[in-house]
Amino acid sequence: MMNNFKMPVILIGNSFKYEIEATLKLFFHENRFAFTDDISNADGNNYVVARVQNEREISVEIMIDGVSESLASVLDTSAESAEHELCRLIYRILTRRMGIRPPWGLMTGIRPLKKFTALMRTGMSRVQIFETLSRKYEISPEKLNIGYITAANQLPILDMIDRKAVSLYVSIPFCPTRCSYCSFVSHSMDSALKLMPDYVKLLCREIEITGRMIRETGTKIDTIYFGGGTPTSLAAHDLRIIMECVAKNFDLAGIREYSVEAGRPDTITEEKLRVIKELGAKRISVNPQTLNDDVLSVIGRKHSGEDALKAFELARKVGFDNINTDLIAGLPTETPNSFRNTLDRITELSPESITVHTLTIKRAANLFEYAGENTDNPASEMVAYSIDKLLSEGYLPYYMYRQKNTIDNLENIGYARKGFESYYNIFIMDETQTILGVGCAASTKLIYPDGKITRIHNYKFPYEYIRQFDTLMKKKEEVNECLKKISSLRQK
Repeated sequence: MMNNFKMPVILIGNSFKYEIEATLKLFFHENRFAFTDDISNADGNNYVVARVQNEREISVEIMIDGVSESLASVLDTSAESAEHELCRLIYRILTRRMGIRPPWGLMTGIRPLKKFTALMRTGMSRVQIFETLSRKYEISPEKLNIGYITAANQLPILDMIDRKAVSLYVSIPFCPTRCSYCSFVSHSMDSALKLMPDYVKLLCREIEITGRMIRETGTKIDTIYFGGGTPTSLAAHDLRIIMECVAKNFDLAGIREYSVEAGRPDTITEEKLRVIKELGAKRISVNPQTLNDDVLSVIGRKHSGEDALKAFELARKVGFDNINTDLIAGLPTETPNSFRNTLDRITELSPESITVHTLTIKRAANLFEYAGENTDNPASEMVAYSIDKLLSEGYLPYYMYRQKNTIDNLENIGYARKGFESYYNIFIMDETQTILGVGCAASTKLIYPDGKITRIHNYKFPYEYIRQFDTLMKKKEEVNECLKKISSLRQK
């Protein structure tokens, strides 16, 4: 089926659109779906009918290229089980029909570890957890194993989360160029230079406003993370202004982690690294994604693999002893051999942490236009090698997330030497600590003491952020109310 084809999905007696779409996406990565309750739409060569009758009778019919297959079952439990059973029937039809068995089975959602940790907290054994998740989601043994190991490493850190504190995310949404796989709202420095003075000034104002709320509510900052984009796209002078503003408005003596994504090697200079270190950040990321020069050229990077190695060594020279590197398995034209070469050379550098992402074909990325060319992408072989290699090198998987449209329905895993796990990465994935986002395209995630989660999104584009800054700041009142509730925990 073509990228622009919308497969009709007819929901009869239910409204389980989100999970049904997520299940279909396991098999139809590039397709879009048209949801309706009108059965007359089931008249083409490709459609899905998902039906619930009397809250108990479940049936699915799937027509693909004019050939139909159906399954049905009867429930005696809740509506939630009806949703899961519909997805299970869809999954079973499509695994047979498409010849695909997703390694995570019919588990969807970006936070698979929550399923593992929830069962661990009940006291279940490893065997019981495997049996439970295998039965419900049909997860492969390999993914059960890496999921369990990652959750076991993460759980002690989760137990140390200070829910009476919050973390700070500082958004620098600029890059030298946009990589072909990227869907983040980031802007090239050539087009952003004229906006930079106003952006830096207003970002500092937002940092000041946020710092004042922290002080007035008696809360505290636990971790700080500069992301983007590429924060080191900024000139050293602008980076210093922003980081000095952070140091002035927050008590850095009490934070547990301060990270800056140095990111792309072609933006890293000794002057910028010294600014970062001088102003309090102890953890940085140098993110080559691959050391294969041909692949770097294909994805739109303007640096070489050798540039990445030099940037890493420069960070060591400046004195950083907590460096992360990001790699991507399954980049266009990457081969299993070239990926192995990249990972082997990176491990020789002995960074404190390594994050292995799997290529995701996102609709907003330039790469989506050529999505079909990645049908036979060997990402699964690369990911399997990374798991074996990094475990054997003493790296422990400590956080994991999954995204829609990831090649082979795989995952992203952060590995670290013991004691170098990133708290921020765990907090943002587990959703157990409030994250205050400042800057263009930043997202604030408020975690209330009762478990309620509220998201506040800043404007996506720098000109919007600058033009409507005062309007945006009016949203801070909700942040202030949440901080007061968090602060009340500190007083008990």
